Amino acid sequence: MKENYDKCLEMILHHEGGYVNHPKDPGGETNLGVTKRVYESWVMENDLLSKDMKDLEFEDVAPIYRKNYWDRVKADALPSGVDLCVFDFSVNAGTGRGAKYLQTIVGATADGAIGPNTLRQVDEFVALRGEEDLVVAYSDARRRYYKKLRTFDTFGRGWLRRVDETEIEALKLAGVYLQT
Repeated sequence: MKENYDKCLEMILHHEGGYVNHPKDPGGETNLGVTKRVYESWVMENDLLSKDMKDLEFEDVAPIYRKNYWDRVKADALPSGVDLCVFDFSVNAGTGRGAKYLQTIVGATADGAIGPNTLRQVDEFVALRGEEDLVVAYSDARRRYYKKLRTFDTFGRGWLRRVDETEIEALKLAGVYLQT
């Protein structure tokens, strides 16, 4: 098992930020990127005491991110750097979409569920072209996706900045050092 999860989650939480309740955000009340609906469901499923959304901390949301996103996209089995890209997009746009974008890029069946066939295709892509090409292709696909959304005028600059920052960090995780 790779040890990237905590590092990747810290990067994601940097983008997700703290407590927000933006009227144009379809997710509604959110803290550390976790919506109230998701948090309340998690609390009930795991027989935990509920906190006010404004009081959530890293420890409260880390297991939610692991189960609902990281594990669902098989991030432990993805190459370093690619794991961050897929994890981040899955948090922001859903695990099915995150998986389908990866599958499309590597030539696997885009069914939204990462399994042995997708992982084999990822390995073949990386063997031929390298992690760097996969990170860059995935980031470019994300940018195209965001630019098509009707809420791009409201949130687009932040989304594109997030992709840019994620791409840089993903390349570092992949062992690609960028010239400054």
